[in-house]
Amino acid sequence: MDAEPDAPDAIDPTITCASCKANCCRLEVMIFGEDDVPPEFTEVDKWGGSVMARSDDGWCAALDRDTMLCGIYERRPTVCRDFQLGGSDCIAERAVTWEPRPRQKCQ
Repeated sequence: MDAEPDAPDAIDPTITCASCKANCCRLEVMIFGEDDVPPEFTEVDKWGGSVMARSDDGWCAALDRDTMLCGIYERRPTVCRDFQLGGSDCIAERAVTWEPRPRQKCQ
């Protein structure tokens, strides 16, 4: 059964890896116990949770800036695995115009 065009799980077939803007790589990503993320790409947030580290420009530390692809794709967290390319969350993030800004550290 095909998804309805406005259904939350509808996929936009025009969004592919080649046209990805990697906007989801600016979102905070929680790391769960079953995730196998290399420790150098993680940090602890102000609530004590493990999250993907971000560079000063706000992008995920695991994002390769030359290719705009995940540098740890095979070991990416569950949250990233569940984020569906071309899905409603992806489309919403692509609609956001990101401006480079310094990342603020948790106090």
